[in-house]
Amino acid sequence: MTTQDMHTNHDLQAEVQQHAQELLGLITGAATTAMIVVGDRLGLYQALADGGLVTSQRLAESTGTRERYVREWLAQQAAAGFLRFDPADESFTLPPAWAAVLTDPALVGACLNPAGMFRDLDPLLRAFRSGEGIPWGDHDPLVFETTERFWAGQYRDHLLSEWIPALDGLSGKLTDGATVADIGTGHGAALIMLAQAFPSSRFFGFDSHGPSILTARERAAAAGVDDRVTFEIAPCHRYPGQDYDLIAFFDTLHDLGDPVGAAAFARNALAPDGSLLIVEPQAADDLAENLSNPAAPIGYAASTFMCTPNSLSQPVGLALGGQAGERRLRDVLAEAGFDTVHRIADSPFNMVLQARP
Repeated sequence: MTTQDMHTNHDLQAEVQQHAQELLGLITGAATTAMIVVGDRLGLYQALADGGLVTSQRLAESTGTRERYVREWLAQQAAAGFLRFDPADESFTLPPAWAAVLTDPALVGACLNPAGMFRDLDPLLRAFRSGEGIPWGDHDPLVFETTERFWAGQYRDHLLSEWIPALDGLSGKLTDGATVADIGTGHGAALIMLAQAFPSSRFFGFDSHGPSILTARERAAAAGVDDRVTFEIAPCHRYPGQDYDLIAFFDTLHDLGDPVGAAAFARNALAPDGSLLIVEPQAADDLAENLSNPAAPIGYAASTFMCTPNSLSQPVGLALGGQAGERRLRDVLAEAGFDTVHRIADSPFNMVLQARP
């Protein structure tokens, strides 16, 4: 072996060792998300945020849990860097910045995403081999929970304060009394927020997944807006109603088998001066640019497990994927008959388009 070969082999081994450490970090991260879910479900983070310095015994007493389990969980959270540990009295502290993150329902809700993926692993492997799709309703319930919690957080942060004011001509209509449809409404989070903000308007949510519609009705009743919000089981290209002032697709257009057909149906259901609101995951127009986005790994993972299989389970099966990008979305809308499309807003996880015939 030459000196050059020895150097090459040494460099390769060093690179392999580096990648092994990186993989271990990813495994550690996945395990830690499971522990975050434990803390969220049991109210441990909120108790830590409220309690200041706590011992495992005190935390267990305040949350109705068993000390031995709490002690091990606290050790893991300190090892992960979330908690400060004082060996003098074996107490733990949750710093304010971490408390803000770990008590945020949307961010912590996103930790359920990997769990849902693991539970759906066998159907996905079968889909890889067969090429068939996976209907949305076939996913583990954790998928529905994490979808609602994460995206509802984005809507709470941006929908009323940024996106609605950016919609040309719509804010005043909503105040006076507009008719709004939400296609692929899921658990109805965005529509319920709109109904709370604009009590003079009427809102209709449509989804082909029956259990989600039942949950949406429960959410609307709990929020006290079921007098002006109606949720019905209906597909994206065959729902009732005409002359809608606004038809919205909140993070759903890319999931559809036939997004062109769905947008064309919506175009025919709009009032003459109505608008389409398209809220989609933040993505660039090509893979190379998308790969520079720190959220790309989770975005493409979710697209592999959920978005693409859902589209492939439906007629046409266009399979835009969860990282379609603005240019591809514009092509879909143009093919559906929308002549005017404007990008009206952006947030860290979403782009927002307004389309008119």
